[in-house]
Parts: sequence; structure tokens; C-alpha cells
Amino acid sequence: MMAQGDIKKVVLAYSGGLDTSIILKWLQTELGCEVVTFTADLGQGEELGPARRKAEMLGVKEIYVDDLREEFIRDFVFPMFRANAIYEGEYLLGTSIARPLISKRLIEIAEETGADAVAHGATGKGNDQVRFELGCYALNPDIKVIAPWRDWQLKSRTELLEFAQMHQIPVPKDKRGEAPFSVDANMLHSSSEGKVLEDPAEEAPQYVYQRTVDPMEAPDEATTLEIGFEKGDPVSLNGVAMSPATLFAKLNDYGRDNGIGRLDMVENRFVGMKSRGVYETPGGTILLKAHRAMESITLDRDAAHLKDELMPRYAKIIYNGFWFSPEREMLQAAIDKSQEHVCGTVKLKLYKGNVMIVGRASPASLYSEELVTFEDDNGAYDQKDAAGFIRLNALRLRTLAKRKQLLNK
Repeated sequence: MMAQGDIKKVVLAYSGGLDTSIILKWLQTELGCEVVTFTADLGQGEELGPARRKAEMLGVKEIYVDDLREEFIRDFVFPMFRANAIYEGEYLLGTSIARPLISKRLIEIAEETGADAVAHGATGKGNDQVRFELGCYALNPDIKVIAPWRDWQLKSRTELLEFAQMHQIPVPKDKRGEAPFSVDANMLHSSSEGKVLEDPAEEAPQYVYQRTVDPMEAPDEATTLEIGFEKGDPVSLNGVAMSPATLFAKLNDYGRDNGIGRLDMVENRFVGMKSRGVYETPGGTILLKAHRAMESITLDRDAAHLKDELMPRYAKIIYNGFWFSPEREMLQAAIDKSQEHVCGTVKLKLYKGNVMIVGRASPASLYSEELVTFEDDNGAYDQKDAAGFIRLNALRLRTLAKRKQLLNK
């Protein structure tokens, strides 16, 4: 537990919500330190002006509100999607991949402002505390990290509200009671956890879903898209070149309107417990399907299979907060190498929660109509060669079968 005087200046990852506003005041009153606030615009869809005004009201002199949408998609989301990363078979890592960027900016602002510490609002039960702190220590091994939820004596929502009233922190009316669930959002996804979602046997109420229409209420006609790729990254939509964040926002719009990307899962947190989360990843779900389709005609078989073997390890590294680790960088180098010829276009249809691939083309395609045709292939493939191929591959199986026959006599 830190005491007054231990910290002179701290950079707080600040959303402007009730919890981080209480943390801000707690840092000022309990630790007696100057607070710098940092609010990241990662495409969460909220107006960030109120966060700035609230920080000003609480006496903060140095306020950072940074638009990081392009950097987020270009330098974090796209590299992850080159790997087709999915955690535990389903989760597209929307919260996980945002944390290293926030950590990076926290450390940069600490250096710019001469702060000796950073602080975050993650609880002591979740994964985010690990992700934030591993990221910060990887970038500045000497930085001090303050995690108020692990340090302060405020143990209940009632005590938080009493602290807020004592220090004249505005409390939104809907926060005076228990919040129905907790939401984290960015351009890649929204994540909902807790309260009405804590019983995994109960269906999530429809009001939990905020980024997608109900698939059953989606249009009765399919929406057709064409995504263009270069070196594994999407660069155009329906023939129009776009920046990473612009393109991704468009994919989100298409996904939202067609009910794409809903996920209700129970996952294994890094800290050891299971948790139920409801995720919405409309644009990411479309992109993953399109990227795999692009790879299907441009990646060599064994290179593709090796990528699929590496993917769960890569996904786990990101989920657990090791984005800045040497093992992630090593895997990223291999993944990026595999994407050199992943280029071309993929056509998709979106219909009531489904993403269907209907075509793919590439100047670097490995697909050969001449080889796979059922018509005359003009000698491109001699079917007689398959007999020797099968005999060689059957050799050990036949040997094992003969031994089994002998032992069973």
C-alpha cells in the first residue's frame, strides 16, 4: 500500500465514468499526488468531451484526450488478424488487444509530463489489471503502477457512492443503484459482463446487445461485399481504398445491420476463474472469414497448417497480456512473413447473422483449375502416380496391421 508522498505525479487511464472519477479524487486526497488524465478514443462510440470537462472540474491541469483509432486498427488489430487469432475457439480478443495500446500511451505521457507513476481502474479479479501492468513494465521497467481497486478500503458500491458524494463528484442517476452489467467497448468490439449475465444458464436479455440488430430482425435480403487485401491486411471495400479505421468502421456498419458477430461464451480468465461474457464483434467477424478465404488460395498448404498450429499460442499470449513480449514478436515475424502474397479480393454475402464466402481471386493464387479439373487436364497430373504415393504412405499402417495379426493368433 502506497502512502502520501510516495508518488508525486501519476498518469491515470481515465474514462470519465464514476469509477475512474472516484479513483482520480482518491489519488489526489489519499496519495496527495498530482494527476494527469489520459482518455483514449478507440472508437468506443462515446462523446469524450464530458470526460475532459469532468477532469477539469476535478482540478486536473494536464488532460490528454487522444484519437487513437487509426493506430489501434493499423498497428494492433490488423497484425492480430493476420494470425486469425481466436481465444478458446471463439473470442476475437477485442478487449485484450486494446490494452497494450493504452499501456503504451500511458508510458509515453508519463515520460512527457515527468510522472513517476501510472494508474488504472481495473479490478483485482479481472484480466485487465494484468494486461495493463505487464504492458507498462515491458515499456518502462522502473515505472510505478497504482491499482486502487487492490489498495483502497472502498469495498462496495455504497461506499463508492458515499465517497463520491463526500467529494462532490457528480453521480449519474442510473449509477445510484446497481448497474445491470458492465460494458467495455472499442472499434473492434463491445464486451458485457456481470450482474444480469453472471448466471451462464440464463439467456442474455436483448438489451445487452448494443452493436448489432437481432439476426432474426435483420434484412430478408443478403448484403454483398468485396474486400481487397494486400499483405494480409484489408485495404479496400467494394473497390474503394480506405484507411484502416475507416474501412473497419464500414465493416462494423455492415455487420451491425445484418446481425453479425454476436457471441455468448464462458471463458477461462488468466487469473484463474471462469467468466461469462457477451461479445459483439461485427466487423471483426466479417474480416476473419474474409482473411481466411484470401489465405485459402494464396498460402502454401503446410505454411497454412503451421499458422493454424501457432494461432492458439499467439491468441493466448495476447489474451494474457504479453503483447510486448519477445515470444509474441517472434511469432509476429513468422506470421507477417506468411502474408507476403496474401493479396487479392474476397466476395462475401451477409445474411441474418451469417457470413458466407462466395468468391475469391488473387494475382498470387496457388489454385490451379488445370490440376483440379474433372475434365481432361492435358497431362498436368498423372493419376497413376497416386498408386505409389498411397503404397508408400500405407507402408507403416500395413506393418502395424501385420503385427496385430501375429499377436492375435
